[in-house]
Amino acid sequence: MIILGIDPGTATTGYSILSLDGDIIIPIEFDLIETSKDISPEKRLSFIYQELENIIKKYSPDLMAIERVFFATNARTAIRVGQAIGVMMLCAASSEVPVFEYAPGTIKKLISGNGRADKKMMQQSLRKIFGPSIRSKAHKKTHFDNAADALAVALCHVYYLRK
Repeated sequence: MIILGIDPGTATTGYSILSLDGDIIIPIEFDLIETSKDISPEKRLSFIYQELENIIKKYSPDLMAIERVFFATNARTAIRVGQAIGVMMLCAASSEVPVFEYAPGTIKKLISGNGRADKKMMQQSLRKIFGPSIRSKAHKKTHFDNAADALAVALCHVYYLRK
């Protein structure tokens, strides 16, 4: 089974590809879809759709696991991320890829054992599971956070399947 994990955003969307073969979980890829702040919101959404479509064509995932949006303070950001999630779900539906949504606290609880884990705790948990190779590529630290979060979302679905 191939699982596509998504940490949604408009500037940076983290994505990951996990392979699940029986009890063996292999991280195939985790990276980012990045959009320029200098283009219009609709062009950003179009770019996200096109990039995600390419990822789906390349890896043929059996399903997509996505983090449910949660913002308590910034409604504008929540709306923009919600729009991006809609585009991602449309892309998955167009490719007949089922979508599963997980709340941030659920992801944190299943991966780290703590529903309020911070980014550092989550990354430490991922390194315990997958080894020290789970490191930032040539991206900024915050961007690595998005890619690592996408890996956690995909892994959350694996754990959910095993319940």
